Order: sequence, then C-alpha cells, then structure tokens
Amino acid sequence: MKVPIEDWLAEVLGQCDGDSGEVADYIPELARADPDRFGAALGTVRGHVYPVGHTEVEFSIQSISKPFTYAMALADRGLEAVHEKIDVEPSGDAFNEISLEASTGRPRNPMINAGAIAAHALVEGGSSERRVERLLDFYSDLAGRRLHVDEDVFESETGSAHRNLAIAHMLRTVGAIDDDPVDVVRGYTRQCSIDVTVTDLARMAATLANAGADPVSGSRHLDPAVCRQVLSVMASCGMYDAAGDWFSSVGIPAKSGVSGGIIGVLPGQVGIAVFSPRLDEHGNSARGVQLFERLSRDMGLHLMESSQGSRSAVRQERAGDGERPSVYELQGDVRFAEAESILHALAEEPEGPGTVVLDLTRVYEVNAAGRRMVLEAARRLNLDGHPVALVDPDGVLPDRDAGDGLTLVAYDDVDAACAHG
Repeated sequence: MKVPIEDWLAEVLGQCDGDSGEVADYIPELARADPDRFGAALGTVRGHVYPVGHTEVEFSIQSISKPFTYAMALADRGLEAVHEKIDVEPSGDAFNEISLEASTGRPRNPMINAGAIAAHALVEGGSSERRVERLLDFYSDLAGRRLHVDEDVFESETGSAHRNLAIAHMLRTVGAIDDDPVDVVRGYTRQCSIDVTVTDLARMAATLANAGADPVSGSRHLDPAVCRQVLSVMASCGMYDAAGDWFSSVGIPAKSGVSGGIIGVLPGQVGIAVFSPRLDEHGNSARGVQLFERLSRDMGLHLMESSQGSRSAVRQERAGDGERPSVYELQGDVRFAEAESILHALAEEPEGPGTVVLDLTRVYEVNAAGRRMVLEAARRLNLDGHPVALVDPDGVLPDRDAGDGLTLVAYDDVDAACAHG
C-alpha cells in the first residue's frame, strides 16, 4: 500500500485559486518571479517529507529567515539578553513599519523588520560576513543540504534597502543595536537572500515541530526551550497585521516571506511549507494562505483542538499468516501525526489476500485528519486485496464510509472481527 499523504496534498493544491494577488514588485528581482509556481511539502516528526508541485524551485527565504535567526540569537545570548533588546508583543503593524516601543525603545517583536534586524545583530560573529556565514551553516544544517546566497536577489534588495537602513539607524540611536547600521543591514539582507525550496523549509519547520531535533538525521540543532520561545512568537506575531485572523482561522504558528513562502509548525506533529509568489494585501502568499486554511479545516490541525495524542499510535501488531488476519492495535488520540505512523505500519503489510483488522478499543478519539487517513488506508488495502475490519466497541469512528463503495464493518472485539473478516 502506498502512503496517501502526497496524493491528498496534491488534491488540496489543485483546489486552491491561483488568480488572486500580485508578486512583490518593490524588489526588482522578486518582480520577475513566475506567478504560477506552486509547491508545498509536509515534514513530520517521524522523519518523512512529502513534497508536491514545484518543490525543486529555489526562491529566497526572505522573512521566513526571521524565526531561525531569532533562534540563533537566543542560543548565542540567552532569552534574558535578547529580551532586553527585542520585545515579543504583536505590533499590529506592517512588516516594515518604522516603530519602536515608546517606553523602552525596543522593537515590538523579532518577526517585523525592526526586530529582525536587531536579532541579526545579536548573532555572534562581529561582522556581517561572519554572522551570515554562521547563519548559512545553521540554515543548511536544518535543511539537510548546503544552501547558498542568491547574489542577484541580494544586489537587487541592497539597491532598495533605504527603509531598512532608516530602521537600523534608528535602532542604533536608541541602543537596540551596537554595530554599524549599514553593516548590520548588509548582513540582514544577505540572510534574507538565501535560496531554499519548499522541501528545505518543510524539513526546517519539522525540526521546530520536533523540539529542535532533526527528525531525519536525529541531530539536535536547538534546545527545546529555544523552540518553545520561537514558536510562541510565531504564533502571535508571525503573520504581521493578519496574525490574529490567521491564528483564529488556521491555528498554526507560522511565518511568511515576500517571495511567496510560508512555513507553519504544529508542535509534536508536522512542519508545513508552501511556495506561491502571488501575495495578498498583507504581503502573505495568497494561495499559501488558502492551502493552510484547507489543511487546518479538513485535517483538524488547529493548535487549539484538544487531544490526548500518543507518539506511538500502533501499540501492538500481530502479523497474519495467510489464514489468520493481521491485527493492528491502535491507541490514544489519532490525529495527523498518529495517523501517519499508522499509515507507514500498514504500508508494510505484505502482499496477499489476508484480512487486516484495525483494533480501536484503546483509541479515545479520531479527529478529521485521522479519520480521513485511516479510511483512505483501508480503501487502499482493500484495492490491494486485503479485506479490512474494525474493532470499535465505543464507536470512535462512527462514519466508516471509505469511498469506492467500501463501508467498513465494526465489531465489538478482535475475535469477532477475525471470525467474520
């Protein structure tokens, strides 16, 4: 059985409207972007990455760099020292607003340009070249491949960086940065000009979802406390003046960039990345916002949905032998992350006509994501020649229509399911 997550993601991409929004035109190099590019990828805490669409297209990371640079500043300096220079309050302003907190002179948060420039200056290195070198190494470690600066984007942005230079001089005046403002802006601009793909971003986001440990390599890149701080600020400030609407409707800590990228992080479950250059009135990818809204609604990925999830959703397996059915005993709440682990367990089911029994006796709840994925797995197993039966004495999966005319039969215990399967 093929794990269906990429097929489902491709279906969602195909349903997103591609005509609204315009590419960023205030940076000449970004104005030349192909507006019809569209790609997305999911990276899970189990180490799987699912890319769909224009996933090999490189684009500059832009403001999606902000949470990762903030993370490095926290790792270098500690939370207290960073907080003395940068607040964590939502600003309600556009990303490039020239504003500081009236009482302290600090930038409102590290997700707007003022706070991001200050965060860049807090990365240890002593010069823009050394800071960018360290950041490039860090981003590359997170992405799992060597990244590079897009020199054309850098030169294009440098020629139109007057507003950021004004912000940096203001920050130097109030003591929010100590280094030369021109040098800091040069480094910040190079940071934003690093090229990535949505596959890179999904893996980077998955590391944040996994409390700083790379789900693919197992390497620890960040302390869990740093991840918690970064995700908290992303939740409240990552989508600028649309942050409140975003969090109420989507409910996933996120960060966008003017090249058309958005990342979202659902702690303990998944990192999501999307790329589509047409931007809405807030400077966020128009199709990217649509995709996140669909994922949140259809798959139950809103952070505020309560759960008693388990990292190991498959408690026990009993392999079939051609005569006896294979039995998969599931447990906990089945959400996206748990359902993904179930899919990969079922994908190992050997070919043959044997019955597969899914025992939900120890499952508390199956949310929309879990239901869709479990039923799709049952449909695909059935197409492969495996009859599927459920053990569901408490009715945690009341709607058992898997599509293609297949409605699963539920039994009260494993013996009954095996006898009739």
